[in-house]
Amino acid sequence: MLRRILTPLLITLSALAMTLVGVAPAGAAPVHAPTADQVRPAAQTVLYYDSSRAAEYTSAVAAAVNVWNSSVGNVRLEPAPAGRRAEIRVIADDGWPRAHLGPVRPGGQVTVWMGRQGTAQGYDAVRIAAHELGHSLGLPDAKPGPCSSLMSGSTGGVGCTNPNPNASERARVEANYGGGAAGQSAPDGQIVVDRG
Repeated sequence: MLRRILTPLLITLSALAMTLVGVAPAGAAPVHAPTADQVRPAAQTVLYYDSSRAAEYTSAVAAAVNVWNSSVGNVRLEPAPAGRRAEIRVIADDGWPRAHLGPVRPGGQVTVWMGRQGTAQGYDAVRIAAHELGHSLGLPDAKPGPCSSLMSGSTGGVGCTNPNPNASERARVEANYGGGAAGQSAPDGQIVVDRG
C-alpha cells in the first residue's frame, strides 16, 4: 500500500526536479536556458533617455549607451518611447560638455549637454557622451587621471578615445543602483562642467 502511494509521488517529484534543472522528460520538448538578452537582474533599474535634441551627437550617444549597457547590470539605459518623460535628456549646444550629477532615479530628470567646444578642440564624441552619462549615473570627475579612467575626462588628453568605464567606475555605478530603483543615494542636482 505504501508503495502504491510513494511511486506516483516519486515520479511527480522527479519530473518537477527535471523541469527545474532544465531536463525535459522523455517525449517532451527540450527546455532551453534563456539567452543573455532575456536575463535581467531582478532589481535592475531601467532609465529612459531622450537624444532627440542631440543633433550631430545622436550616434555618439547611442554608442555610449551601448558601452554602459554592456558594462553594468544593475541599471540599463533605453530610448524613451513616444509620450514617456525621459530621465536623461541629451542636448547639443555650443558650450563645454557638462551634465547634472546623479545618480538619477526613475521619475527624476537630469540633463547632459553635448557641448560642441569639446569636439571642436578634438575630444572624442563617444568618450564625451559616455563620460557625461557617467555623471548622470552618479560618477564625479576623477581629474587629473589617465585615459584608462573614463571619468578623467579631458585630462586623458585629446588623443584619448577610450569610452569604457574602468573597474572602480563600474563598481560605483553598480553600487548606486544596487538596490534597484531606490539605489543607495539620491541625486543632488549639481552640474559638472568637464573643462580640463
